[in-house]
This record gives sequence, structure tokens and C-alpha cells, in this order.
Amino acid sequence: MKLKEDMNPLLLQVFRSVVWVCSFITFLPWYFLSGAGTNLDRARRVKARSVSGRPAGPYRATNRAGGIHQKLVWSLHLGVDTLDKVMVHGATRFPERDCLGTREVLNEEDELQPNGKVFKKVILGEYQWMSYEETYQAAVCFGSGLAALGQRPQCNIAIFCETRAEWMIAAQACFIYNFPLVTLYSTLGGAAIAHGLNETEITHIITSKDLLHSRLKAILLEVPRLQHIIVVDSKPTSWPGFPRGIMVHNLVAVQELGSRPDNMAVARRQPLPSDIAVIMYTSGSTGIPKGVMISHSNIIAGITGMAERIPDLDETDTYIGYLPLAHVLELSAEMVCISHGCRIGYSSPQTLADQSTKIKKGSKGDTSVLKPTLMAAVPEIMDRIYKNVMTKVEEMSSVQRTLFVLAYNYKMEQMTKGYRTPLCDSLVFRKVRSLLGGHMRVLLSGGAPLSAATQRFMNICLCCPVGQGYGLTETCGAGTISEMWDYSTGRVGAPLVCSEITLKDWEEGGYYSTDKPNPRGEIVIGGPNVTMGYYKNEVKNREDFFVDSNGQRWFCTGDIGELHPDGCLKIIDRKKDLVKLQAGEYVSLGKVEAMLKNCPFVDNICAYANSDQSYVIGFVVPNQKQLTVLAEQRGLRGSWEEICNNPDMERDVLRIITEAALSAKLERFEIPKKIRLSAEPWTPETGLVTDAFKLKRPEP
Repeated sequence: MKLKEDMNPLLLQVFRSVVWVCSFITFLPWYFLSGAGTNLDRARRVKARSVSGRPAGPYRATNRAGGIHQKLVWSLHLGVDTLDKVMVHGATRFPERDCLGTREVLNEEDELQPNGKVFKKVILGEYQWMSYEETYQAAVCFGSGLAALGQRPQCNIAIFCETRAEWMIAAQACFIYNFPLVTLYSTLGGAAIAHGLNETEITHIITSKDLLHSRLKAILLEVPRLQHIIVVDSKPTSWPGFPRGIMVHNLVAVQELGSRPDNMAVARRQPLPSDIAVIMYTSGSTGIPKGVMISHSNIIAGITGMAERIPDLDETDTYIGYLPLAHVLELSAEMVCISHGCRIGYSSPQTLADQSTKIKKGSKGDTSVLKPTLMAAVPEIMDRIYKNVMTKVEEMSSVQRTLFVLAYNYKMEQMTKGYRTPLCDSLVFRKVRSLLGGHMRVLLSGGAPLSAATQRFMNICLCCPVGQGYGLTETCGAGTISEMWDYSTGRVGAPLVCSEITLKDWEEGGYYSTDKPNPRGEIVIGGPNVTMGYYKNEVKNREDFFVDSNGQRWFCTGDIGELHPDGCLKIIDRKKDLVKLQAGEYVSLGKVEAMLKNCPFVDNICAYANSDQSYVIGFVVPNQKQLTVLAEQRGLRGSWEEICNNPDMERDVLRIITEAALSAKLERFEIPKKIRLSAEPWTPETGLVTDAFKLKRPEP
């Protein structure tokens, strides 16, 4: 969607004439030198076809000649069929190249905020790097030390830790020594953490000092089998006050134990491709978290498919890691990088950019120092960048804002033709691009649907393609990824070379593979990347997984897709996401949330509905800057919590959200009729659902 051009029509025509003349003069030499025609052909080509010729599929990726891949691809490098061999391959081929990087903390300060809260700010130094050989040796020593502490091959070990270099070193140690790694989100509640540890019969767990004290210590008595806690931080070296029978060790001490000649001499059992590499617990958004069993060959196949969609991937690339490594998207992305010799610099959402919450004003965020070329992101991060930049645009002078809007619309027009705009990139969008270091060449979006407006903004202002992907933990995060020269929005690309997709009719929702103009139905993914199933949950395994007559595993995603003529997939609904209202209308809550997250007043939103009610409600975490300005305009004073709880503010934000929903072309019954403003991020435990339905419904 174009931005509104608010300027004198005559001046606008003069500007367009100048641009047309410049484009005319430079077009022919630029066209032939840049290969723009080739990129346009790539974007328009058919990217997947039905193997059977039926509209339901299965659909497979096409090769460069336009033919269908006869076999699904499952291996990246010859002979590299387990994850320990991926690290060996990297250490053998790129021994001296940088592998894992961490910034040194130079100083920490407490900063008092206007609302009375105290935020911890940090000043960080340069990245300190471990080479591929050093990383491999550190992993071998750690794995040997774990074995000396009684950890046995094919017996589960857990990791409950933030994303950092030590997480990856620990994971590589487990892969090398064939210890199935149980991963748990650091955001899980105590009951969910205890459930995962007990279900997998954990005796050893790897964690950080902060998470040990804030999350784990309170539930230790609920995990009776636990014997050893390995803390990745170097200090302190002694840990008093823990229950009898539980020993606490530092990672360095375990590595020193493992490096002893007698321990290093113990033969290790190498994993087979069919052995479990990871038991990855889901977020538990629909109940108790489920552990997904992922084999070595599953992950190898998944990263093979992902790597094929990243053009010119090699050891000169730099990846910034900040998403949870307990999530399949981040783990797969980092394994892709290790398999190609890239370097990985670690970050966090609080230190990512110069303006991030933990970065002291005047010092540099991680992207400015690292200057990454590759990054995986979730829509929430990109929505935040989009809204922040557009807020800055609104604060510009009239001349600056007009130039930005004209350049934005001009570049969008050129992109739809497959052309680049180097002059606009260097003169207008250079400052926006510098938000992520200025060298970004590929952004991969996953985890949730990315709105068309945000995707278009990232393509234009960050001057790099956004590959929107679709996958689930149950498919190793692999399913589809859009090609980097495909600048269409709202789609997630064609099947990866490791997987194929069929559409299964869903009568209740009215989706059929025979639908016109495009086939629609529940997305079913098959291939070597489809995982082994849920841990100790045969009922769900029978519901969600099946094996066909050729022995290939398939997973029923519950998502509804539409396949376009060029073989690209569009996610249009979700079976579990659909709620039937009292009057019989079906509402897709995910669609409502995705459409409304771009509203400047919304930092985050959770839409909710049930069949006993006739309308949708919304729980909104408002943008503090926008809401504070609105409160001042209304003459309201008070703390942030008081402003959020003010009924007048809720009515005003509801009106603004309604206008945004109508402009996004949501149906009337899809638009929230009531909202609650939350000063803190909403969680199910806050109990606001019941309270919201008790409120008197406003007149439509």
C-alpha cells in the first residue's frame, strides 16, 4: 500500500518528471548491468507443481529448468547425516574462522525512569570471538565432563537458558555425545517446566545463574530425579542453599573435568541419523506443553531445505542470534550458519539496536557493532521497527516527510517491476537501514504471519529482501520459504526442497481443494523433515501424524492454506483459530490480531471470542508514547497504570482501533466491540477474559 502524498499537485508533477527523466537516462545501462530482467523472471516463474496433477497435490518445488524435483532432498553435505558431523565439518573446513561471538560487558548502571521504575542499562564493548576449532574443542570437553558426571548416551538432558554462545556449545556437546537435548522456553511457568523435566526423566540440567534463581530454584523439590545443575556463568563458583542430593557446577569446571586425559580417553557412542537429537517443548499456548521428538536426520533435512533458499550463503556471512534457541526457528537458522562457516554474534531483544531498552543512551547496540548480513525475526520485532520509524516520519518537517513518502512510493513502484533503486537507498533509506547495522542482505521472518504493510516496509526501508517462511516445530521449522527475489506480500513461498505439501479438504470450514480460483484446504506437510512425533503422547501422534504407503511421514498442521498458480502458499486460516460466534459467523482471531498490530496505538493485542457471545474482545498493550500524548490532549494525568485503566482512554483507543480495522477491510463482526488496556504484557493468568465479558457492551 502506498503512503499518502500530501503536497502541492504541481510540485508533485515536477518531481515525477525529474524522476522519469533520470530513470530514462540510466535505465538501459543499469538494466543490463544489474541483471534486473533475470530477477523479474525468477520472481514470475512457477516455483512448485503438483506431482499428481491434482489440485490437492502433493506439491513439490521446481528446479531451475521448471521440472519437479523427483526426490526430496535430505542432506546438505556428502556424509554429513548427523548434527555432530555438522560441527566437525565446520571445524575441519573453517578451523580459524570466527564461529561464536559475545560482547563484553564494560559497565552496568541503574537508570531512574520518569514513572519511578529503575531500568538497568549496560555499556558493551566489542565482540569476543571463538573460532570453529575452539568451539568444537569446548563442546568436546563439556560433553566429556557431562559423561564423567554420569550423563549416559541416549538418556535425556535438559537445557533451560537464554540465547547465548554457551547454549550452542552445550547443544553441540550433546549432539557429539548422543545425549538427547530437552529444550524448554525460558518464558514457561513453573508447572510447565516441572512437567517437561519430569516427563523426560531429567537428572542433569544446563541453565544460567539468573534463571536458576528466578525460575528453577522454586520448583527443584518438584523434580525428584534431578541430581546435577550445570550453570553456564563463570561466577559464583560455590552454590549453597540447594536441596540435598542436588549438585551445582559451573560450565568451566565441567569442561576442566572433561579435559582430563582419563575422561577424554573414554570412547563415545556416536549418534545414528535416526536417533533423537532434541525433544523440543512447545510454548503450551493451547494447554500443557508437548515435547516434539526431533531426530538428527530431521534437522539435517530441515536445514538443507532452508539453506537452499538463501542465495550466496557462505563463510563471509554474519548472523545475529537473539531469538530463543529453544525455538526451532532460531536453532535451525544457527545450524544453517554453522554448516556454511558463517559467524554467529549473540544479542538479545533488549540490546539489539542503539535504541533498545538496556542500551545506555549514546552507546551502541549489537547490530551497530556486529553489522550482520543475516537475521531471523518474528513479526513482533519487525512490527515494532515499522511503527517506530513511521512515528519518526510523522515528526519530520513537511519537506522531509514529503521526500520520504515520495521516495517510498517510487521504490515500491520500481520493486513491483523487479528493479532496484540505489540512489533512493543511499540518500533516503540509509539511516533506516543502519538500524540493523547497514549490511543486512537477507531477513527471514517466521513464527507468526507478517502483515503485508510491515513486509513491504522492511523490503523498502531496510533495502533487503524479507523471506517469509512457514513451518512448525513438528516439521523442524521447515515447510516453505519465499524466494528472495519474490517481493509479493502475504504469502509464505513454495515448498522447500526437503518437503512437499498437500491440501486436505475441511468441510466444516468450507475449504476444498476444488475451490476456484485456487485450491484451498488444511496444509499437510510430508518429507524427511517431519519429526518423530510427540514424546509419550500416542493419542496426539495418531491424530496429527501418519505414514503413507511409501513410508514417508506426514504432519497435519491445522492451518488452512491456498495455493497460487505459481506454487506459492498463502496461509488464510487456522482450524483451532476459528471461533463460531452466537450468530453463526466464523472469526479468525489470528487474522484480527495481525491486521490490528499495525495500528500506531497498539504494541500488542490478543483477540478473544467464544461461542456464547456475539462479538470479539481485545486485550491491548498500548504504545506508551502514543497513549501518553492522547491522554495529555484529553487533559488526563496520572501514572501509566491509571491512564490505561481510565474508561475514557479505553473508549478513545477502541474508536481508533475500529477505524484501523475498517481501513484494513475487516468485517464488522471481526472488529473488537470491547477492549481492555493492559499496562503490562497480557497473560492468561491475569484473569481479564471474564472481567471483559462482564462489562457493559458499548453501542456499535
